[in-house]
Amino acid sequence: MPAPVLPLMEAARLLPARGALMGLDLGSKTIGVAASDPDRRLAAAVETIERKNFTADAARLLKLAAERNAVGFVLGLPLNMDGSEGPAAQSARAFARNLSKRTEMPIGLWDERLSTAAVERELIAQDASRAKRAAVIDQHAAVFILQGALDRLARG
Repeated sequence: MPAPVLPLMEAARLLPARGALMGLDLGSKTIGVAASDPDRRLAAAVETIERKNFTADAARLLKLAAERNAVGFVLGLPLNMDGSEGPAAQSARAFARNLSKRTEMPIGLWDERLSTAAVERELIAQDASRAKRAAVIDQHAAVFILQGALDRLARG
């Protein structure tokens, strides 16, 4: 049975009380991946996946999730500033639907407006070079997305 793809708070009802979550920042060329601790307090960068094709990308994500005993995914949903969904959000939803056919873990969608911009500002403030920012921005965006979702889950 395919996994449910739901807004974060609805997906949370399907999660066990403990277990790591995987955060995903979906880009056209890469996927930033983060993971939480089993108590879902802290998000940490895992890796940036260079996108090849869906089958390879999904296999890598599921392998990373299995290595961390993950119980669910949090996928950044890139909404427009007015809350509407454009092509990037539609692409994220399609990716989630396809991933759901390969796992039973719930996939929670989380509003990721401004996540990449916030991370870029943070890395510039840390005086990271342009090359360094390019190498880590997707992972950091995944951490930003996942940490925001963890904080929301903690508030109930």
